[in-house]
Amino acid sequence: MSTFTIFLVLIVVVAFLLVVVIMVQNPKGGGLSSSFGGGGTQQLGGVKKTTDFLDKSTWTLATLLLALILISNVAINRGTSDVDSKAIDADETTTALPVPAQTTPSAAATVKDSVQ
Repeated sequence: MSTFTIFLVLIVVVAFLLVVVIMVQNPKGGGLSSSFGGGGTQQLGGVKKTTDFLDKSTWTLATLLLALILISNVAINRGTSDVDSKAIDADETTTALPVPAQTTPSAAATVKDSVQ
C-alpha cells in the first residue's frame, strides 16, 4: 500500500467524521446539546460542555483535514520514468539550420570568370 493511499484513506475518514460532527450541531442551540438539556434551562449532563466539545472537534477535524490534504501532495507518485518531455527546451529553439554558403564578391567574380 502506497503512502498516498494511506493519506487518501485518512482524508476520507476525517472528512466523514467532520460531516457527522457538523450534522450533529444545530446553529440555533438545538441539536445534540438541546436533546441532553431539554432545550430549556435544565442542564442535564453539562450541555455547555457538549457544545464546547462539538465546536472544538469541528475546528480540530477541519485543521486535520487541511493538513492531511497539504501533506498528501508530497506522497503523490509523480512517475519518475525516463520518458522525455514533449515541451521544447529554451536551448533547443536555436537549433542550427543548414545555412547556404555565402559567397564573397571576389569568389563570385572568380566563379563567373571561370565559367566564361
